[in-house]
Amino acid sequence: MQLLFIADPLESFKTTKDTTFSMMREAQRRGHTIAACEPQDVMWERGGPVMAHVRDIVLTGRADGWFSVRQERAVALAGFDAVLMRKDPPFDSEYFYATHLLEQAERDGARVFNKPRALRDHPEKLAIMEFPQFIGPTLVTRDARDIQRFHAEHRDIILKPLDGMGGMGIFRVGPDGLNLGSITETLNRGGAQSLMVQKFLPEIAEGDKRVLIIGGKPVPFCLARIPQGSEVRGNLAAGGKGVARPLSERDFEIAHALGPILQSRGLLLAGVDVIGDCVTEINVTSPTCFQEIQQQTGCDVPALFIDALESAVNASVG
Repeated sequence: MQLLFIADPLESFKTTKDTTFSMMREAQRRGHTIAACEPQDVMWERGGPVMAHVRDIVLTGRADGWFSVRQERAVALAGFDAVLMRKDPPFDSEYFYATHLLEQAERDGARVFNKPRALRDHPEKLAIMEFPQFIGPTLVTRDARDIQRFHAEHRDIILKPLDGMGGMGIFRVGPDGLNLGSITETLNRGGAQSLMVQKFLPEIAEGDKRVLIIGGKPVPFCLARIPQGSEVRGNLAAGGKGVARPLSERDFEIAHALGPILQSRGLLLAGVDVIGDCVTEINVTSPTCFQEIQQQTGCDVPALFIDALESAVNASVG
């Protein structure tokens, strides 16, 4: 297959842990060819197909200079067997526009994973609200009075922006309510922006678990991201320690319930975040943790993903 990865700059990849890199490595191992570009390289001119300025690359196997460029060219996205949208958040206006270009590319005949419409329809924090049976007490609002009421009821809460990633902008407010007003004003920008408020889950001390769902099926191991020191966030980007573990019975219950639904909507890969028994986010833009799980357990997550990708492409062709 000819694969196009739309991602962040290749030069920024940390290949010892980058999930997109692990996908590329497994794809090349199987004989698939790889091209890469960034969202700003995608274009659409009147009367023509959606195109992109891409680099055809080969992975070298070296830590330094991990890829070499065979050629650069402008090509229609429909010319690839699969287009993988792997751009990291934030899901801003440019990401939104990119999904529209990718949806037009689908009309041209491109096969895009994850499906652009599904990316738009599943904002990573808001998406959990569709599954109340699996989440803890949660509020989405821009109104400070709603937040005060929620805090008065639950006493210990987490506040976070809807468009954050890597633990960015997450605050905890305890029973004393210290700085609740100031934090609210910061996150809701004086009432102009919505945010999410959740009851604090003390099980975070045991880790914020990333449960991967590939082709509707759970990977049997998760990565528990454990906060360090006085930090409340388990995100690896915020200094959390990643420990791979087998899925619990509850993790499997969640994954088996959500997996077929997400797959039916065009989400080949999703990362469900679970604290204790509660889902806290459903990551669909560029879920990670492939390498950490593989390195610690031997479970070949990149191979599971490329298996699912090959099956999805073959099914669409057939």
